[in-house]
Amino acid sequence: MIHRLRPALLLLLCLTMPVSAEPPVPLSYLTEAYPPYNYSDDNILRGIAVDLLISASQHTRQPVSRGEIRLQPWPRAYRTALNKANTVLFSTTRTEEREKLFKWAGPIATTRVVLLARKSQRIRIESPADLQRYRIGTVPDDIGEQLVLAMGASATQLKHSSNASALAQQLQAGRIDLWAYEENVAHWFLRNAKLNPDDFESVYLLKQGELWYAFNPQVNDAQVSELQQAIDQLRQLPGRVGKTRYDDILLDYL
Repeated sequence: MIHRLRPALLLLLCLTMPVSAEPPVPLSYLTEAYPPYNYSDDNILRGIAVDLLISASQHTRQPVSRGEIRLQPWPRAYRTALNKANTVLFSTTRTEEREKLFKWAGPIATTRVVLLARKSQRIRIESPADLQRYRIGTVPDDIGEQLVLAMGASATQLKHSSNASALAQQLQAGRIDLWAYEENVAHWFLRNAKLNPDDFESVYLLKQGELWYAFNPQVNDAQVSELQQAIDQLRQLPGRVGKTRYDDILLDYL
């Protein structure tokens, strides 16, 4: 009788023994030139979102290095993240329309998406109907473009460019009346183009929200959760200069 039970007991022991977790699937990280959150400086990727990802990932099973992150134009990176498994895109404004398109970890930082104009034009936007008379510069698939279209702007009003520096120059030259973009990023590109941000003003707040890491829906939930927990940890650990490690990263750029 005892002899007959041995195979069953052996099987039970095997089933109840702890097993090691499956190794994480390699992920591809995509970003764009969106300073101060992510950008290239002498061919080295820098920015709040880049440093946060690298620091947080050291507390996960899949540490990320700067060399693993690819800088691409936003339209290409956005579509790749939508359609290619195991891809992560940042910095991505989290919206109701995008909520089910991705899985999310973050937030990276708060954000203000605005309509920027030259002060000399004295443009005032009181309602969505006021947009109809203006030419609006946008980056394809950017949150700014999505928001002005949702407000009722027509496609013929939009002047597209994947290059934010070009839009800054077009706004200065009067080839567009408004620029729909993230406020801090727009000011960075204006300064980089040797323009004075004080000559421009935000005439309408399109959205105040948060920037996040957006994961293709096929990414394993456990990997998303690992990064989320690591980001939360950086918001708790004491900083060198700021209150927390997360604050230290912000202070390097803002």
